[in-house]
Amino acid sequence: MLKPKTRWVVRHSDHQLAESLANELNITPLVATLLVNRGFDTASSARFFLFGKEEFYDPFLFNGMETAVKRIRAAIDQNEPILIFGDYDADGVSSTSVLMLTLRDLGANVQFYIPNRFSEGYGPNEPAFRHAAELGIKLIITVDTGIAAVHEAEVAKQLGIDLIITDHHEPGPALPHALAIIHPKLADSTYPFRELAGVGVAFKLAHALYGRLPEHLLEIAVIGTIADLVSLTGENRLIAKNGLQKLKETERIGLRAIFKTAGIDPLAINEETIGFSIAPRINAVGRLADADLAVQLLLTEDPVEAEELAAEMEALNKSRQALVNTMTEEAIAEVETHYPIDSNKVLVIGKEGWNAGVIGIVASKLVEKYYRPAIVLSFDQEKGLAKGSARSIPGFDLFQNLSTLRDILPHFGGHPMAAGMTLRLDDVAELRQKLNQLAADVLTDDDFIPVTYLDNEVPLKEIDLQSLEEMRLLSPYGIDNPKPKVLINNVGITSLRKIGSDQNHLKITVNDHDAHLDGVGFGLGAVVDQISPAAKISLIGELSINEWNNIRKPQIFVQDIAVRSWQLFDFRGQKHLGSIPVTVPEENRKLIVFNKHHAEKINKHLGIEPVCIEDVESAKAFDGYHANIALVDFPPSKEILIQLLKGKQPARIYAYFYKASSDFFSTIPTRDHFKWFYAFLLKNNPIDLNRYGDDIAKLRGWSQSTINFMTKVFSELNFVTINNGFITLNKQPQKRDLTDSRTFQQKQAQSELERDLLFSSFQELKQWFTNIIEESVEIEEAIKQWI
Repeated sequence: MLKPKTRWVVRHSDHQLAESLANELNITPLVATLLVNRGFDTASSARFFLFGKEEFYDPFLFNGMETAVKRIRAAIDQNEPILIFGDYDADGVSSTSVLMLTLRDLGANVQFYIPNRFSEGYGPNEPAFRHAAELGIKLIITVDTGIAAVHEAEVAKQLGIDLIITDHHEPGPALPHALAIIHPKLADSTYPFRELAGVGVAFKLAHALYGRLPEHLLEIAVIGTIADLVSLTGENRLIAKNGLQKLKETERIGLRAIFKTAGIDPLAINEETIGFSIAPRINAVGRLADADLAVQLLLTEDPVEAEELAAEMEALNKSRQALVNTMTEEAIAEVETHYPIDSNKVLVIGKEGWNAGVIGIVASKLVEKYYRPAIVLSFDQEKGLAKGSARSIPGFDLFQNLSTLRDILPHFGGHPMAAGMTLRLDDVAELRQKLNQLAADVLTDDDFIPVTYLDNEVPLKEIDLQSLEEMRLLSPYGIDNPKPKVLINNVGITSLRKIGSDQNHLKITVNDHDAHLDGVGFGLGAVVDQISPAAKISLIGELSINEWNNIRKPQIFVQDIAVRSWQLFDFRGQKHLGSIPVTVPEENRKLIVFNKHHAEKINKHLGIEPVCIEDVESAKAFDGYHANIALVDFPPSKEILIQLLKGKQPARIYAYFYKASSDFFSTIPTRDHFKWFYAFLLKNNPIDLNRYGDDIAKLRGWSQSTINFMTKVFSELNFVTINNGFITLNKQPQKRDLTDSRTFQQKQAQSELERDLLFSSFQELKQWFTNIIEESVEIEEAIKQWI
């Protein structure tokens, strides 16, 4: 057996619907199933998703849009200064840039302001609004923020500033009193799509101000949309799909400067380029410095400035990576030392000096490692405050649970899976205690086992170039339209090996009848040693097309592997057993020895206490359920080995079967041998075997042990008497068969057992064990059905 790293949950698929869709659209069964699983279960909806050109909604369907546009146009007409108040992440930077470009293009007197993460924190704040008033600002437009700014809205009103809020974060129980709020999730919202990112809302405002779709802004809108992990359906899919194409073709100087420093090929850009290359660099600026730099880079039209700003962004990103690594190590140490997962269903940790800009990344790292909700806090002893960032797991809604603690969280906001907050240092312990209490009420043990959701179980024969080409039509992938992950179940192994300079990756080819598929598993090299070549395996991962040397083949990027049945690992013939501690996994490891002398040696040299099985009763009592069993030496009988494994359902068997000498290759005398020896004794009776035994053996080309063996058999059959080495024939012995001798029986049984266990092929040995294990399991299952 090989346990998977996560729980695999395969979506239930309506195969009849998928088959009907495949026939109607003339698409492959694989793609038809993926479409049905995503809710596109009619020919018209599926065709539209794959090939249709969906239109953007009218921006004036937003409540407050007409009021907002009228006020902004009035400000433009009167050359009234406008302030865009943004946020310091990739969504906030994109939102700020979209609205800055729009208002500049429309002739507005506009500037932007993004609060400093460290000195001001997230969202609008009173000092910033008062400073804006001093500068003569009469109109503030928030982007990707503001829905929780109840107090700041009152300040703006007192200062004579009109406030327009554009945001997408979860609204709280009280809304700010603003001139207009443009938000898709308000209770009274009539806008058809609720899942826009902050930049999506800003893009809709730009759409309304232009009076037409601002296609030139899609290349920026796509960055925030993908970076903020919103649902990539509806208008977000439109923004993503069209924006990625625009991004590939962009002439925007700032974007091309980012591509250059990040080593991005524009023609190869996809959603993963944004998620893993572009967005982290933009985020790094706001995490370690002022996000203004990122906005200036997206707005600049000066090639020299773009190059300088992009280089500064790259340096900040490298610093961010180093800082995250250091803080993650410290955070793990904090968990292990003070808040072990055995007693903490929610991890709430903090430290003075931790950079508040990267605590969100560190929280994500903790969730990845421990798979439980995590809040990482940066302590400010001078102010007596803790600034935190939270990440969650399915089943624990952060926003909902934190909302019950508003008495100690004067400033927080976010989503079900992520949130940010500020609280008093004195309240951190209470936050930890209450969140753990809430988690205990809603989370079960299963909730703490990572889950991998799979789209489908796919037969190898359905994976071909046509189906994978069609599958690309489902992209761009993201939330609610995830990159397909599939299960390939119970297939054979054609080849399996480690690759990479550190041998930490695996290369595999699996088969099912005539169908084959290549796979690569990054970081899974260690798994190779845990898979027997004869095993049937199941694997999950993402399908793709491997293009190399003008050859195109389907492949799978393997993410996890499981072996459902017991496995055999063949180490027969190894005389040195020192590798056992490394070879046999420590989890539920059982080293079996049948010779007490060997047990002492194993304990002394390997430091492992073996299980000594000396008889049938101790074999029956052995608990081998799901154990990794190493059969170190050779069993004295077949029956002991059968009783050791019968009904035990082991996970793995490591066969060593160490034996100092072999009975199989020593001569087992035939009846003719015994007949000749008896005739020789009859002629030379009595005879001193101590003196002449070796000569007799040489005469026949036998060994001394053969002579000794036959003598012992004759003695047990009462054919001869032995006294001090002299052998004398008994007069008129009773006629008996050789098999009546216990010594003869044991010799024959040991020889047969060696043939089965030591000198059989791998497949023969596997079948030998299988007959024992599966027969007993089948009997148990049959009994259960009748109980």
